[in-house]
Amino acid sequence: MRRLLFLVFVAWVNPLWAAHGYALWGDLKYPLGFDHFDYVNAAAPKGGELRLVSNLRVSTFDKYNPFTIKGSAPAYLSELMFDSLLTGALDETGSGYGLLAQDVVVAPDGRSATFTLRRQARFHNGDPVLAQDVKFSFDALMGPYTSPAYKTMLDDVAGLDVLDDHTVRYRFKKPNRELPLTVGGLPVFSRAWGAENGKAKRFDAIVTDIPIGSGPYKIGPVRFGKDITYVRDPAYWARDLNVRRGTANFDRITVKIYKDATARLEALKAGEFDLMRFFSAGDWARRVNGKRFDTGELVKKEYRHRLPTGFQSYVLNTRRDLFKDVRVRQALGLAMDFEWMNRQLFYNAYQRVNGLFGNTDCAASGVTSPEELALLEPWRAQLPQAVLGPMTVPPSTDPPSSLRANLRQAQALLKAAGWEFRDGALRNAQGEPFEMEFLDSNEGSARVVTPWARNLEKLGITLKFRPVDFALYQQRLQKFEFDMTSLAYGGTHNPGQEYADLFGSKAADQEDSGNMSGIKSPAVDALINHMTAAKTKAQLLPACRALERVIAHSHVLIPQWSAPTHRMVFNHWRLNQPATMPPYAQGEGWAIDTWWAKPTAR
Repeated sequence: MRRLLFLVFVAWVNPLWAAHGYALWGDLKYPLGFDHFDYVNAAAPKGGELRLVSNLRVSTFDKYNPFTIKGSAPAYLSELMFDSLLTGALDETGSGYGLLAQDVVVAPDGRSATFTLRRQARFHNGDPVLAQDVKFSFDALMGPYTSPAYKTMLDDVAGLDVLDDHTVRYRFKKPNRELPLTVGGLPVFSRAWGAENGKAKRFDAIVTDIPIGSGPYKIGPVRFGKDITYVRDPAYWARDLNVRRGTANFDRITVKIYKDATARLEALKAGEFDLMRFFSAGDWARRVNGKRFDTGELVKKEYRHRLPTGFQSYVLNTRRDLFKDVRVRQALGLAMDFEWMNRQLFYNAYQRVNGLFGNTDCAASGVTSPEELALLEPWRAQLPQAVLGPMTVPPSTDPPSSLRANLRQAQALLKAAGWEFRDGALRNAQGEPFEMEFLDSNEGSARVVTPWARNLEKLGITLKFRPVDFALYQQRLQKFEFDMTSLAYGGTHNPGQEYADLFGSKAADQEDSGNMSGIKSPAVDALINHMTAAKTKAQLLPACRALERVIAHSHVLIPQWSAPTHRMVFNHWRLNQPATMPPYAQGEGWAIDTWWAKPTAR
């Protein structure tokens, strides 16, 4: 996962100024001229190999272009091979420091951001990174062959001007505190990538052409369907830069691919790779054991983080007539017994997700504040009435609540929506039975869905589990051809334009957008606009909290669960790590970035 990149958006009444970094809502932790980030070992030796397993659900890869829609690229390619103008620190939020850019200037009116490139920045082929390459990358990402998420995130970018070989200026359609952050985090690649006889290919025709990036790693040996090795570039231009010191320590990073979770786990126990992050509570509690653990070679450890919980959820596709009524959607959520599942399936390892912004200042709670009400009031007639009241609390079966009581409430909601039990099934006025399909690419999900399906059956609802291979799963999601699926959305401390892709009305009709639920709400659109236009945190918080209330009370997402730790197994004989994990690190990404090989690995 590409690390989150942040940039301050200076108050628009302030004079124009440039700096080595910006803080979104306050002071930067690291001053001008800092030597290295606190969480790295600046003296970490270079060398050795990190062997890990792919973090993607795909079982293979067929391209090296991670930005186009069709096909699957190898895990970690974008993060390892492409630098960006700015990079974030893993021990603070809302901050960004120059990587390809040596400084950033935000205009007093907030309508542009100017980046000055470092003259020492180089691509893997030795060419300098120039302003023309930044423009080429931006134009390619905004073109017709990439995910529409880029177009949504960059919708308010009016254009990119090349001022000289080392200076670019992004122009914005309107002041937006997040846009300098967003454009600063875009990957930059060479104009020469995929060119033949001096002529550029159409971007979707760049498939297996070796990327020409400026990051710390290049593509090394590849065995399609089995593994890919990234090799450290010894001439990496930023190896002594403060934001890179103590990182990219392995000479080789090999990412192995296995067909399923069982094969991955057995390969770990056999010593085929050195690092794996676990998402299955059952595997973690019962199956992470064996001889290599007994000898101390493999170590099982949980690392507590302070990341947002995100909103891992069952997503209901409201493009389907079945889910048009909010009462129906709410009833489905009442039939899920999380407390039973947590005890019986998850070893009490999880906590329940509620809204979009858990574990951040944007999380809504209790009654609606006056500031939130002011934003919601214009849309009162178009919102579920409950939005203006207390924040939702997920249904519980802990006493004095019970599954029986929840199912009775669900039954009443379904009846009010026109569904009644007759002839052995829940039926609408036309006599059609309530049947829905859960789409997933992981057959292991059946174990989790089955208890919910049993509870729905008591209401007369049939839930069918439909496992498909990942390629078909991906295709059906891109075309919104599903009733319900399960997705893990990443959270953020600083929400902005990306939420237009996840919940915006325009994105609902764009194939391959992030709006899986299909929600179309002018209130949601307006609240996202308020978030992105906020000039201060005091303006941001009411907008994001109001948005969370609307999405939660719309019941387009049935919240699942999250873990407060990263569960990881690593080879203690081969790997070293810094003393502590920075609070905002993303599990294996922290290891890839900052761990190093033991010089005397057994």
